[in-house]
Amino acid sequence: MLQMLEKIKETTEFIQKNISFKPEIGIILGTGLGGLVNEIDIKHTMSYETIPNFPISTVEGHSGKLIFGILGGKKVIAMQGRFHFYEGYTMQELTFPVRVMKFLGIERLFVSNASGGVNPGFEIGDLMIITDHINLLPDNPLMGKNYPELGPRFPDMSEAYDKAMIQKGIEIAEKLNIKYQMGVYAAVTGPCFETPAEYLRMRNTGGDAVGMSTVPEVIVARHMSVPCFAISIITDLGVPGKIVEVSHEEVIKVANEAEKKMTLLMKELISSL
Repeated sequence: MLQMLEKIKETTEFIQKNISFKPEIGIILGTGLGGLVNEIDIKHTMSYETIPNFPISTVEGHSGKLIFGILGGKKVIAMQGRFHFYEGYTMQELTFPVRVMKFLGIERLFVSNASGGVNPGFEIGDLMIITDHINLLPDNPLMGKNYPELGPRFPDMSEAYDKAMIQKGIEIAEKLNIKYQMGVYAAVTGPCFETPAEYLRMRNTGGDAVGMSTVPEVIVARHMSVPCFAISIITDLGVPGKIVEVSHEEVIKVANEAEKKMTLLMKELISSL
């Protein structure tokens, strides 16, 4: 079997042979948030199924395409559909595309997700700029053999989310009159939505929102010294007195409605870099 580093190089070489395009920015789009692609001047599209060693997205709201194009005057590669631990992938498999994007040339990573708000000050539809995260997943994508070509054995995570990009994001949001929150994202496995007691645990642990993605991708990006910026769209509330039954369809609906604000903020931030 091919080792991970060999797989990364094989996949990177396949993409480079088929597409003459060196991206500067990587983008991962969360549940119901694929509409940012409409703002990209698309030059190339590749379905995940056609890419060697690539996982396949199995979740509604994740279309499963790699998009290459121009956004905000920058060359971008966007994942329209991401992978999750609950789909049965290993941490190394679900973060594999981030490794490939780095080898293709990205210098920054932008991530979006739909999440449940546990901060009582949040409202459904809010944008939350992620300032930090709590990894409550039972695994870490850096477990196992470390490859020095990818990053150090013990990477520092004191600035998982880039402070300079966060500050620019805040300035842009205020300039465009986009309401935003800031907070800590707690990552869990899913696929169940949380119980009231679990929501309370997330809040007591220090989280402002809870979701089932993002943290593994950011860990891997930081392992490779790629600065990260991430936004959560608050699609439901895990706050006592405001907890109601939640469905995946409702999450997608709220994400779609709030997406225009997120798209505008990300586009302007990318343009400012």
